[in-house]
Parts: sequence; structure tokens; C-alpha cells
Amino acid sequence: MKILCIDVGNTRTHYGIVEGQTVSKSAHFQTKHFVSGTYESFSTALAPILAEAEGISFCSVVPKINERLLTYLQSTGLPVFQLTHLNCYGLNLAYPNPKEIGQDRLANAIATQQYYSVPAIILDMGTAVTLDIVSSAGYEGGIIAPGLAVMTNYLHEQTALLPKLKEDDLLQVEGAIGKSTVHAMQLGVAIGFSGMLDALLTRVFTELQNRDKEPPIVLSTGGSIANLTKEWNAKSQFIENLTLIGLAAAFERSMFDV
Repeated sequence: MKILCIDVGNTRTHYGIVEGQTVSKSAHFQTKHFVSGTYESFSTALAPILAEAEGISFCSVVPKINERLLTYLQSTGLPVFQLTHLNCYGLNLAYPNPKEIGQDRLANAIATQQYYSVPAIILDMGTAVTLDIVSSAGYEGGIIAPGLAVMTNYLHEQTALLPKLKEDDLLQVEGAIGKSTVHAMQLGVAIGFSGMLDALLTRVFTELQNRDKEPPIVLSTGGSIANLTKEWNAKSQFIENLTLIGLAAAFERSMFDV
């Protein structure tokens, strides 16, 4: 079944046609256009692929646009499903306050449960970095930390002289001692960011390994993974469209109320 899946993030909205674990025609859209109520460019982008879709599944971490977005998607005439903590069929929420869980995190958990194995640690690198734990008990919780863009933007916005770094500036950073302001910032962000994630992952991995017989698998997704050190990258299995795959699985589960 071909599902148009849409992941509305704080900065970018990612979408594509999903059939099982195969994602095609994926692209990004600036979420700020939704906030301003401008749908023209998004509808233009979707037009060529809507004819293929048999349904639409979406998640959003920007609540103020959800009602308008839902109305817009329903106008396509296709069945529309929004993943929330109330309809994540087949995924037990072993969490004190389920409504706090980001919808994208639920989609990641469902994809992991459906196509990979548990226990698992899921690293999603967006505007915020999240680590989520899925076990035989279901979704257990996780960690939220600043994303790469948050770090670079903060340095620029809160100082008078430090420039704004682009993500491309953080690729293949060499050395350990900065020889310019930009080089020093590159080292601080790239190495510091990688080290932060390494520390978080080590703590969660150790707790799960001490508790469960099986060691957890580690999955990663999100564009900023490319900015981590090569040593860190080897610690996880990168799944480019994990959230979209989870949205499609959630849609199909809703049809059968699994």
C-alpha cells in the first residue's frame, strides 16, 4: 500500500511515498510556510505524487498548525491519519504521561518495533536530538538534548563576534586546536556534539544491558548524523527515513486496529 507520509518538524517538513520500507519521491518543505498559512508551494510539490497515494499519514511537533493542516490534507479526498498517543496501535506506552511524547518519536518507535528488534535505542537528530527506548514493554521514554543547529545558532545569536556556522562547515573538521575563530567553533561544536551523544548513548546502553539479557540495537536517523565523527557513526545503524516508515506502518495498523 502506498502511503503519503508527512513528518512536520520544527524547522523542516519531510515527506515521501512509503510502501513497506521503501521510500520514494521524498523531499523537504520549510515548516514556517505552514505557520504563516501558506500552502501553495507545498500543494504544488505534492501534486505529482498525490495520484499515487492510497492514503495520507502524518505527525507533527508544531501543534498550532495541526488543525489547518488536517483540513488541508482532508481536502485531497484521501483517507488521512494523524499519529498521536491515542492511536499508536500495537505499541504499548510504558510512560507516565503519554501525551508528552512527540508524534515523530512514536513513529520511530513503531518503525523499530515493526521492522527491527527490541530492545532498541533510537537516535533522531533534528532541531532537538532525541534518544528513545523501545523494549518488549513498549515505548519506555528517552532523552531530549539540543540539536546541532541549536548549538551553532546559539553561539552566533548570543555573542557579538562569533559568526553563524552552516552544517557544511562542520563536515570533515580536522585537528584538535583551532587556528581561527571559525576553526575553533567547528571543533567545539563538532567534537562537543559528538561527545555529548556518546555520553548519553553510553549511559542508556549500560542501563539496558544491565537490565535485559539482550543488548539493545542502536538506530539513528536525521540529517545531522553526517556531522558526527566517523568513530561515532560506526556505533549505530543509520535509517534515513525511519519516521516516514513508521508513519506508514501506523496508518496500516490503524486500518486493522492491531
